[in-house]
Amino acid sequence: MDIGNALTGSRTVVITGGNTGLGFAAAKAIVEAPQGAPWHIVLACRDKDRAQAAVDQLTNGAGQPGHVEAMSLDLASLASVRAFAAELTNRLRAGTTPPLHAVVCNAGVNSGTTPTPTADGFDPTFGVNHLGHFLLINELLPALQPPARVVVVASGVHDPAQKSGVPAPAWNDPASLAQGQLGPASASDNSLIAAQRRYSTSKLANVYFTYALARRLPAGVTANAFDPGLMPGTGLMREAPAPFRFIANRVLPHAIPLLRRVYSPNVHTAEESGTNLAHLVTAPELAATTAGYFEGRQQIRSSDESYNDERADDLWNGSLALTARPR
Repeated sequence: MDIGNALTGSRTVVITGGNTGLGFAAAKAIVEAPQGAPWHIVLACRDKDRAQAAVDQLTNGAGQPGHVEAMSLDLASLASVRAFAAELTNRLRAGTTPPLHAVVCNAGVNSGTTPTPTADGFDPTFGVNHLGHFLLINELLPALQPPARVVVVASGVHDPAQKSGVPAPAWNDPASLAQGQLGPASASDNSLIAAQRRYSTSKLANVYFTYALARRLPAGVTANAFDPGLMPGTGLMREAPAPFRFIANRVLPHAIPLLRRVYSPNVHTAEESGTNLAHLVTAPELAATTAGYFEGRQQIRSSDESYNDERADDLWNGSLALTARPR
């Protein structure tokens, strides 16, 4: 796409899964409250038609032509990840897309009790939430121009101390996790508990990935993890049994004030968490902050387990092998 002079001096941010929920809300916040040079937003989504509908909604009366665009990306396919990265890199080199200064790893799935393997034969929760984003960032790293930021959307469910009600992670070696095989803590799980535990374990992988990435980035490029909190009605439970979907999508969105009082203060609308995510991407005062974990706009400690550097490095090396990346 030739954007001509309309976006001269602007910067590109890629948001995976940006057509709905948290990603869409973050894109909207960036469009409506730009800081410094304007942002060119790429919504990287599996369903390009839905992504284009989101583009149309975001650009209706706001921004310049080409300020937001959709590109196809299926994180459940390593070939799709590579194709997306190659196309975007070619555009960046040709100067038809503004320089890349941020990537938001937002898309995620909770694949439910009967998961369908990814195109590469991986468990979909681990494959999409971790491996797809791992490959995407490694493919795009040469194209990131400092000052640049990588933001990985994690979740408080990775931390048992937060008492989220979701089963604690059950860590295993990366090759086993890629096949949906959790560690010993999951031995007595039924199918529903196992599905929830695969999700919390994938979110622990997101934190390990963030910290391992931060240790490997060049000067001027940062990596931080973000916990958006519980956001009822965002579609994350779309693979859950029907009663759970009904509660998550029809009941809980109307009970957020009550949930904050009786469950956790870390319960938000997608708009609230999207604004906080946009802040982590754009705030000038966070330009040098790296290897952090943010709950909303507050930097906090992640789980005790998440600071195991040996395990994080093992995940990094295992992910290189699983995605056929050179060491």
